[in-house]
Amino acid sequence: MSILRKKRFKSLTIRMKADLVKTIMDTPQDYINDELLGLIAEQFIEPQEQEQEVVQLTENDVELKVFGRPLIKSNAYQQMKTAMKLPIVRRGALMPDSHLGYGLPIGAALATEETIIPFAIGMDIGCRMSLTIYEVTERYFKMHEHKFKQSIIDNTAFGLSKTVATERQEHSFLDRDVFNRTSLLKRLKSKAIKQLGSSGSGNHFVEWGFVEITENGVINLPIGKYIGLLAHSGSRGFGASIAKFYSDLAKEKSTLPFNMRHLGWLDMNNEDGQEYWMSMNLAGDYAKACHDQIHKNVSKPLGLKPILKIENHHNFAWKEIVDGREMIVHRKGSTPAGRGILGLIPGSMTDPGFIVRGKGNADSICSSSHGAGRKHSRKETISRNTKSEMRKELFNKRVTLIGGALDESPYAYKSLEKVMSYQNELVDAIGKFYPRIVRMDRDK
Repeated sequence: MSILRKKRFKSLTIRMKADLVKTIMDTPQDYINDELLGLIAEQFIEPQEQEQEVVQLTENDVELKVFGRPLIKSNAYQQMKTAMKLPIVRRGALMPDSHLGYGLPIGAALATEETIIPFAIGMDIGCRMSLTIYEVTERYFKMHEHKFKQSIIDNTAFGLSKTVATERQEHSFLDRDVFNRTSLLKRLKSKAIKQLGSSGSGNHFVEWGFVEITENGVINLPIGKYIGLLAHSGSRGFGASIAKFYSDLAKEKSTLPFNMRHLGWLDMNNEDGQEYWMSMNLAGDYAKACHDQIHKNVSKPLGLKPILKIENHHNFAWKEIVDGREMIVHRKGSTPAGRGILGLIPGSMTDPGFIVRGKGNADSICSSSHGAGRKHSRKETISRNTKSEMRKELFNKRVTLIGGALDESPYAYKSLEKVMSYQNELVDAIGKFYPRIVRMDRDK
């Protein structure tokens, strides 16, 4: 083995060096203690994988409160029961609009301690509702209805890779230094710039309608009728990329049973959890910036001045006090309903939605429904109904639809009136929104 000494390495031919490396590769254990060749041998020894112990699920049922159980299908209920077995979960609640989702049912609230589950928030981080109210009469709206319609056509964009057709969107959100905090956010900034002021596909919309305030003294508007612009959309590709990155990371780190790995969590005391929290909040702020631009762009051609704006997130997480301790409250398609908090619960493209004030009910983790909730899946809706039926319903309700597909028709959704009847303990209704001109992604 004298040729293996350092001073002799230079004299080895290329063939001899290659043979030596092959010998080390075949039997790396023979060289692992060698002062010089051990460094090469290490490269060929596969680390022994230590079997990670699978996380033990909670055996005793954690408290789950269900509102409107007759309206909730068993698959959504069972999906939530599965999530309640996670050892980090302390409280859970299902809203009456709940239906099967990804990770958690849509219409769920889940409280955990010092941990966050990216997939329980979902791909559309910060999906939200926003309503701007204008002091315009119903008569004025009817006289200029074609202008209101054109304002939506010209100043909105929906769906994958769509951008607003007007001049480049400007918003102070884009000037934040936080984009430089992680390599992921750096890469995503151009996407945020490109899609600012646009809306997603599916059930996202922008619509003109009549606002009816039915309770006095709650907001700075007297009882009466107004014109409103209502939008529903989220953080677009920017938020979806953040969601996928950290959901994949949590899943990769998870030692949950295989069929539950998508519910993996990140520790809020570690770098991964703190990065996700920061990025999630940024995505929520981006969703708000998109809504700001939508309302500004659509109303500007009409010269309208806003008198009030109401808005709220869903598909988000908050740090809140639950049972006397700070917890992470995940709201997957549920609306914050803390005491005195205003929120928006939309109906379908023809049915009126509600302006609500939260009651701060602890049983629902201070949450309420975020809409009527799907009664039928997209595929089932298309098989059950026809376009002509949808057009007839639109005509009867005096609603003009721009875009919009059959799978988003009124037949796809539960009765919002019924949903509201199951959450009297959660919110007070203080007004309604009646859709009149509805813009959605596509028409097929």
